[in-house]
Amino acid sequence: QVQLVESGGGLVRPGESLRLSCAVSGLTLSHYDMGWFRQAPGEQPVFVGAISSTGSTTYYDASVRDRFTISRDGAMNTVYLQIYNLQPGDTGVYYCAAVEHTGTIRSRAIQYTYWGQGTQVTVSS
Repeated sequence: QVQLVESGGGLVRPGESLRLSCAVSGLTLSHYDMGWFRQAPGEQPVFVGAISSTGSTTYYDASVRDRFTISRDGAMNTVYLQIYNLQPGDTGVYYCAAVEHTGTIRSRAIQYTYWGQGTQVTVSS
C-alpha cells in the first residue's frame, strides 16, 4: 500500500521559512519522480516543483524558483520542500505526489499517480 504523508506546515509570518516533509512508503523512491503542489482555497492544485527519481534533477515553477528548494533522503524515504521568505501568496495546502520515472519531469497534477493528504501552510502577519 502506497502512502505519502506530508508534515511541517503551520502558521508563519511573512519572511519566515518552513521545511515541509513527505514521508513515502510502499514504493521504491528511486523509481519515482516526486512533485510538490500548492492548492489555494477554491482553486486547482498548482505545480511548484519536482525532483527526479535519482535526485539529480530538480525543476521549479518560475514563480518560486528563487525561494523553493526540493531535496530527498533516500535512506529516510523522505522528500523535502524548503521554502524561504514566505509570502502571503504561498498560503495553501501543500501536497506531495509521486509518478513513476519515465525520463521527463512532469508538472501537471493529472500526470501524478499517488498523492498525500496535504499539509496547510498559512502566511499571515
